[in-house]
Amino acid sequence: MRTRVLALSVASALALGACLPSLEQVSPDDSEPWPDGGEGIGISTGGGDVYEQEVVWSDCGQLECATIQVPLDWSDPEGATIGIAVNRLAAGNQDERIGSLLINPGGPGGSGMELTESFAFFGGDLLLEHYDVVGFDPRGVRLSAPINCGTDEELDAYFLADVTIETEADLNREIERTTAFAQRCRELTGPVIENIDTASAARDMDVIRAVLGDDKLHFLGFSYGTQLGANYATLYPENVGHMVLDGAVDFLLPAEDLSAGQAGGFELALERYIENCISTSNCPLPRDVDLAKREIRDIAIEARDEGFPSSAEDVNGQLMIYGIVVTLYDEGSWIYLSAALDEVITEGTADLFLQLANFYLDRNEDGEYQGNSTEAFTAISCLDEPDYPDITIDEYRQFERSIEQYSPTFGWWFASGVGCSGWPWNADTIVDDLGPAADAGPIVVIGTSGDPATPYEWAESLSDRLPNAALVTYIGDGHTAYGRSNQCIVDAIDAYFVNDVIPDSGLTC
Repeated sequence: MRTRVLALSVASALALGACLPSLEQVSPDDSEPWPDGGEGIGISTGGGDVYEQEVVWSDCGQLECATIQVPLDWSDPEGATIGIAVNRLAAGNQDERIGSLLINPGGPGGSGMELTESFAFFGGDLLLEHYDVVGFDPRGVRLSAPINCGTDEELDAYFLADVTIETEADLNREIERTTAFAQRCRELTGPVIENIDTASAARDMDVIRAVLGDDKLHFLGFSYGTQLGANYATLYPENVGHMVLDGAVDFLLPAEDLSAGQAGGFELALERYIENCISTSNCPLPRDVDLAKREIRDIAIEARDEGFPSSAEDVNGQLMIYGIVVTLYDEGSWIYLSAALDEVITEGTADLFLQLANFYLDRNEDGEYQGNSTEAFTAISCLDEPDYPDITIDEYRQFERSIEQYSPTFGWWFASGVGCSGWPWNADTIVDDLGPAADAGPIVVIGTSGDPATPYEWAESLSDRLPNAALVTYIGDGHTAYGRSNQCIVDAIDAYFVNDVIPDSGLTC
C-alpha cells in the first residue's frame, strides 16, 4: 500500500494485494525509445467495434487470464486499439452465479490482476460463492500497454530526489524537470502516455462488462478505485448494477483541500500510532505524543539534510518518509515502524526504513523497480488534472505554510515539489459533475474513521455528491475497510451484492 501527495494536486492511495498470480511483467526496453511516429507498446492498428469481440481465456496459475481490446483513444473508438489484461476467479457456486464482479485496488497505477488472487482470501464467502471476481490492469499499468518512463536510475532521479524550493528559479527548475520527465515517458512509450486517464479507463470497464456478457457492471473499488467507479457511474449510469466505493476519494474537492486532507490524515494516523507505542514497555520514543512527533520529524529532516547510512544506499528524506507512511496504512504494520525507529535512534542506521520504502515503491533490494506503478501514478494523476495554473513562489510559500498547519510532522514533505505543473497533456474527458449518476442504482460508499490516505470526510462528501448513495462507516484505523476491518462490514457489503439489501445510510461498524 502506498500514497504520495502531489503538491497542489489530487493524490490517491494505492492498495496492493499480497498474493500475486504468476504473470511476467511486460515492459519496453529501457534503452530503446520508440521511433518518431511509431505506434508504441501494445498498440494494434486493428479497429472495429470492440464491443463485438470474443474473449479467449487461458489458465494462469489458479486463475484464468485473457486480453480484451479497447480503443487507444476513445475519441476515435474504431481506431487503433490496446490490450487490457484481465484475470478471473470463478464463482464458487456456478449454478447460483449472479455475474462478474470487477475489482480495482487503487493507485492510480494499482494492478487489479495482482489483487484477484488475494481477494480469494479476504473476500466474503457469500460474495465469492455468487460472483466471478475479475481483476484488470488499467490502461498503462503493468500488463495493459504499460507506460515506461526510463531506467531505474532515471526513475530514482525523478522520484527520490529531495526537492528544496526557495526561489522562483527553483520553482521554474522543478516545472521544467516535470516537463522533461513527461517527454521521456512519451519517447519510450508512444501515444499511450497521453491516453491513460481515468475516464478512458472507465470506458474500458464498460467494454469488459459487455464482452463478459453482463448487462450491468458490478464493481468494488478501493481508494482511487472509488474515483474510477464514480467516473463510470457518471458516464454509464444506466449500466450500473451493484457498486461499492471503499476508502472514498472526493476528487471534486479543490486540490488544496485534497492535499490538506491527506496531510492531516497521516498526521492523525501518526498520533494514533504514537499513542499505541508509548503505552507499551519497549517503545523507542519519548513518552509524550508531541515530543515523539517532534523526534520523528527531526529524524526525517536529518535524513533530508544529511542522510542515514544503510547497507545498500543512503536513506534520504524521500525514502525516510516513504518508509514511515507505508506503515500507517494498517495498524498491523505499526510494529515495523517501531523497529525502524529503534534502529535509527540506537544504531544510527536505516536499513529497515530502506526496506519499507522499497516496499512502498515496489523496488527490490538492489533498487530495481518491479513494475511501473510509480510512473503510472504520476501520469494518470496529471492527465486527470484540468489545465494546471502557473504558480508563483509566493503562492508556493503560502501553500507550504497552510499544509504545515495540518501536518507539522509531514507538511514540509507534502508541500515539496510542483505536482503536475509542467505536465504537457490533459485528458479529453475530465468528470467534474456527478449529477448524471442519479440514473444509476444505489451506490454504497465506505469510509474509515481513521483512514490516513482517504480521510473519512471525503467519504462523507463523495456520498453527498453521488445521488442515491448510502454511507457506511467503519470505526477504526487504517486505509479502506472491506476485507481488513470486521465482519460487520463484510456482512453488509456481501448482503448488498448478493441479496440486494442496501445498507442503511449511516450504518456504523
